[in-house]
Amino acid sequence: MALALACFLITVQAAFARTKIEAVKVDGVVHPVTVDIINRAIEEAKREGAEIILIRLNTPGGMSEATREIVQAIVASPIPVVTFVEPSGGRAASAGFFILQAGDVAAMAPGTNTGAATPVLMGGGQMDETMAAKVRNDAAASIRSLTAKRGRNSQLAEQTVLESKSFTEEEALKNNLIDVVASNEAELFQILNGREITRFDGRKQTLQLTAPEVIEYEKTIREKIVSAISDPNVALVLLVLGVLGIYIEFSAPGLIVPGVAGAILALMGLSALSVLPINWTGAALLVLAIVLFILEAKFATQGILAIGGTAAMILGALLLVESPLPEMRVRPGTAIGLALPFAIITTFLLSLVIRARASKVITGTVGMLGEIGVAHTPLEPSGKVFVHGEYWDAISSSPVRAGERVRVRAIEGLTLKVDPEPDGDRSGKGT
Repeated sequence: MALALACFLITVQAAFARTKIEAVKVDGVVHPVTVDIINRAIEEAKREGAEIILIRLNTPGGMSEATREIVQAIVASPIPVVTFVEPSGGRAASAGFFILQAGDVAAMAPGTNTGAATPVLMGGGQMDETMAAKVRNDAAASIRSLTAKRGRNSQLAEQTVLESKSFTEEEALKNNLIDVVASNEAELFQILNGREITRFDGRKQTLQLTAPEVIEYEKTIREKIVSAISDPNVALVLLVLGVLGIYIEFSAPGLIVPGVAGAILALMGLSALSVLPINWTGAALLVLAIVLFILEAKFATQGILAIGGTAAMILGALLLVESPLPEMRVRPGTAIGLALPFAIITTFLLSLVIRARASKVITGTVGMLGEIGVAHTPLEPSGKVFVHGEYWDAISSSPVRAGERVRVRAIEGLTLKVDPEPDGDRSGKGT
């Protein structure tokens, strides 16, 4: 009786047991941070005892080295990985196609597309024909090997690399580039429940997805920050604001906050740009823009240098990140929106600083140098003079009669050194 009850309880528990599924999203451009996210998601899935890892794909592509690392992580995962292109209207293009094919199960939602996996050069310049052929052939061999192991159409997959072919979800399913088309995740789990798959090493495994419980992967604070600033538009904004903050601190030492905030923002911007394909012509144009703003504040050019600096900053921003993917380039709106305010602010601040440094000091004892005063008593050579509304002891370089004007030449302690003013007023009137 006890044995029967135990068996009954085990059966009931199994019937109501929920299958854990670790879900992680790859949207936007594929870059080094994406590699960290995938690796941590796999580790988390191990700890949670997940049945499968679901990678939601919606990407235009990205960096080839990061893509290779992601493919390696998926292939080596001890837990089956399902790659799913969603939502409708989404895509897994270029690098996304490689990630899609790396999955133990490749799935797409209606209204999605994949392919166009021809490698392109990041960071500006053009590959010569020999180098381009080597890169294409390497990528073609990689996708052939990957799809052959997964039992998919290697020849057609190769054409996405060599001929940039793209496919809708129906075309991909019909031509054995993917395994499943599902309208949503619930339908996908239902289709996969009880399905036998072949792992990359040839092992057979049956998926058990009764009562699936999706565990959403939560990015770490670092991953959230780096993912946000990896957008070149955000990175450029941070860099420009950082430079502006540092300049304000140097212009008005002691404010502290602009300098500290500027240094942090500039470092974050440079960190984000360091993983992007930088065009050094664009970087040089940005430096030239700052130089032109400085020169405009120093020399009166009626705004010619400022206009040149603004144009250089806009062009530099547009050329700074060179990539075939629009998502990895600085948008014109961002370039113009940064250049115009930056030009106005920096030129204005520089003008104030330069004028302040060029202006004569009019306060304190230093402000009296070169000032005109009146001899209150004869100076032969010492006596009293009246300067700045005050009486001072003075020593003259030559005799001066009372009432004559003198010019302050130097100050030693509380004594002025003066010279007779050649065109002095001999009327005896003070100032």
